[in-house]
Amino acid sequence: MTATGTYSPRPGAAPLGRMIAAQAALETRMLLRNGEQLLLTVVIPTLLLVLFSSVDIVDTGEGRAVDFLAPGVLALAVMSTAFTGQAIATGFERRYGVLKRLAASPLPRWGLMTAKTLSVLVTEVLQIALLTAIALALGWSPRGNPLVVLLLLLLGTAAFSGLGLLMAGTLKAEATLAAANLVFLLLLVGGGVVVPLDKFPEAAQSVLGLLPISALSGGLRDVLQHGAGVPWGDLGILAAWAAAGLAAAGRFFRWE
Repeated sequence: MTATGTYSPRPGAAPLGRMIAAQAALETRMLLRNGEQLLLTVVIPTLLLVLFSSVDIVDTGEGRAVDFLAPGVLALAVMSTAFTGQAIATGFERRYGVLKRLAASPLPRWGLMTAKTLSVLVTEVLQIALLTAIALALGWSPRGNPLVVLLLLLLGTAAFSGLGLLMAGTLKAEATLAAANLVFLLLLVGGGVVVPLDKFPEAAQSVLGLLPISALSGGLRDVLQHGAGVPWGDLGILAAWAAAGLAAAGRFFRWE
């Protein structure tokens, strides 16, 4: 305290950008230290990529299996982090009152959600770098425009984040844990990640093709495997899921 009766340094909230960055760094450290989250975000996608690329278990069509599998596993990595991992972590934070306390801090609620989104993006960058390195070592030869790939990944992240936050903000933590893992398994099998959609009955293909994981894996596969241009249909599906999920999460998310 100075002679004039003022405090030094002056008390008060830190700049908003610094608060968001600090919270994002904390969220990322917590995510990377969580064994269950690492299993979902790193171990399972890596094992699937190596196993199905090395052993002829699923008929992936013409060409090398890794060329089909790598885009699907990248989509799975986005889903595991943005949807499954975020839903479970946020659900238990809500149950234990962490979100309620953070909401009372100088960091606004939208700032907290921004920090969580940044944490998801940082984690995805690490995932994609690791999985890409492994796929390249297995003989993957990616094609296509990197900017289109980035757009697909960002829209996929937005779509899965909205759905994950919606689940975490409306269900009890235990229900979120069970539902998020169940959805992860169902979409892994029926989302075109390791099993081509054309292996399913024709009536089911039209429905499965509208899922966000199918749009993301299909769009990435069109670009990275076949060198296609902009997959407008897949982008449109992802944009619709992102808009609906984020709007619903903003409307129905309960902080307590």
